[in-house]
Amino acid sequence: MMDEHVMEALGRTRIVVRNGKVVDVGKPLIKSCPLASRFEEPVKIFSKEEIKRNIEFRIRKFGMFTKNRIVTSDEDFVPFGSSELISFGLKKHMIGGAVIVADCAGTVVTRNPLLVQGLGGRLSGLVKTSPIPEVIKRIELEGGIVLDKEGARIDQLAGVELAYKLGMSNVAVTIVSAKDAEIIRARYEDSWIFATHLTGTSKEETEILASTCDVITSCASRWVREIAGRKALLQAGTTIPVFAMTQRAKDLVLERLKSLERQILVKLEKLPFTPTESPFPLI
Repeated sequence: MMDEHVMEALGRTRIVVRNGKVVDVGKPLIKSCPLASRFEEPVKIFSKEEIKRNIEFRIRKFGMFTKNRIVTSDEDFVPFGSSELISFGLKKHMIGGAVIVADCAGTVVTRNPLLVQGLGGRLSGLVKTSPIPEVIKRIELEGGIVLDKEGARIDQLAGVELAYKLGMSNVAVTIVSAKDAEIIRARYEDSWIFATHLTGTSKEETEILASTCDVITSCASRWVREIAGRKALLQAGTTIPVFAMTQRAKDLVLERLKSLERQILVKLEKLPFTPTESPFPLI
């Protein structure tokens, strides 16, 4: 089987990695992002060269897409990212299990918050991945259950089904598809749905996400800011707003805020609150 991994990151740029090497970088949909400019390996202008350099850094430092993949972490990348919130929710027993996506493994089910952060904290929209046995073994040793060890299939709906069959409840799942969000919400009322990787999402899809999800990350989406932002109960962050759409999601973010050992500004504001510093352009 070919060792190939396809990810959409940094302006929904399609990136192909084979045998640990970046072999193709597509055209970014946007030109810049303030968050990306503050990365450990910053991307100030969304050029193919800068994007390639950033992904090569992730491969070197975290072993992404290789047998050297680091699978656990207790280090926050951003305060309110999906992996950070899910990991925190697991630690506080507000969330009972997680269905996430991992390079080298595909869909993974786990109760281990360190595994959620280790696999998800540095990963963007994974489209396709190849199984790497050494990584899958480490995931399993850390309490992860890989949905498809032979093919590393990404199937979040099947992952949620597996989690509930295993006796989990209040399962959190990361999704990119409005259709998946609808199905999961209808079948598993207590599930936590986190919508991610939404740059370029349509108005119709956003309306579905806003009515089904608990947490929505805005990315560089104009429609998420306009539609989800208006319906949200809480907005965390301003550059890349994260919207809590339900009361329990609002409670989760507030608990997360209480845990942060840093100064915090609390301000009542009509949502969405959009500063001048945002990804460009919003699409």
